[in-house]
Amino acid sequence: MTDRDPNIVYSGLGGVVAEQGITVELSIHRLKDRPDWAMEAINQRGTSIVWNELFYTDDAAFAEFRRTVDGEGMKAFLDDSNVVPFKR
Repeated sequence: MTDRDPNIVYSGLGGVVAEQGITVELSIHRLKDRPDWAMEAINQRGTSIVWNELFYTDDAAFAEFRRTVDGEGMKAFLDDSNVVPFKR
C-alpha cells in the first residue's frame, strides 16, 4: 500500500505580502482532518519562518502575523534577525 500525502487546506488570507521594502510569501494552512492552522512566511532569499504554535482559526493566525509586522516590522523576516543556522 502506498502512503498518500495529506490533504492540505490553504487559507485565502495567505499570499504575497510586500511592505517596508520587504516581501514574504505567507502561507496559512491546516491538514484537512485537523482543526488547527499553521503559519509560515518565506522571505526573498527562500528562508522559511514557521510559527511554533498552531492557531484555532486562520483569522487568528493572520492577526498574529500582523502583530509581528506591527511590533517588529517586516525586518523580522530577514535572514539576519531570527535565523538559527544549521551546522554544515
